[in-house]
Amino acid sequence: MKKFPILAAILIAASSAAFSAPQVGSPAPEISATDTNGKMQTLSQYKGKFVVLEWTNPDCPFVHKQYDSGNMQKLQKEYTAKGVVWLSINSSAAGKQGNYPPEKWNGIVKEKGAAPTAVLLDPDGKIGREYAAKTTPHIFIINPDGKLIYEGGIDSIRSPNPADIPQATNYVRATLNEAMAGKPVTTPVTQPYGCGVKY
Repeated sequence: MKKFPILAAILIAASSAAFSAPQVGSPAPEISATDTNGKMQTLSQYKGKFVVLEWTNPDCPFVHKQYDSGNMQKLQKEYTAKGVVWLSINSSAAGKQGNYPPEKWNGIVKEKGAAPTAVLLDPDGKIGREYAAKTTPHIFIINPDGKLIYEGGIDSIRSPNPADIPQATNYVRATLNEAMAGKPVTTPVTQPYGCGVKY
């Protein structure tokens, strides 16, 4: 009888390990998903480029902070112009906050003036769990070799107030600027903050 609790503990540990965050310096997990325009997107198709993964939820106040201020759009435009691929990902499950059909998402992108390379919908949470995405926003940055070089928050001030943005250290900008210049990333891991992903 004593074997059953041990087996249960092993299964729980295995389940937890399956959804543990990929480690910085290790290969980023593959992504395969249809974007809001019906095009298949994979991470492997962008090998040789820097890739930003941005978990998002348009109804989250922490996401509003970045988009209503124009900060996220500015980052997207600045770095996609330099050849960086920017994939916004929504892992909200059906019936949960932020879950919208593709046409609604395209309308949100247009309304906000956002400029991601693509928006990926992940209603079953497969991609989110693979990366252990915890919040919106939660940022992951991948280098041209396909290795994860950053994971964490977008910046250093954990608040929903747009007035804090100018004083914050933007970790996306810092990581990309250092890595694209061939320098080591000073801060490769930070604590993400925002609304919990609505799995």
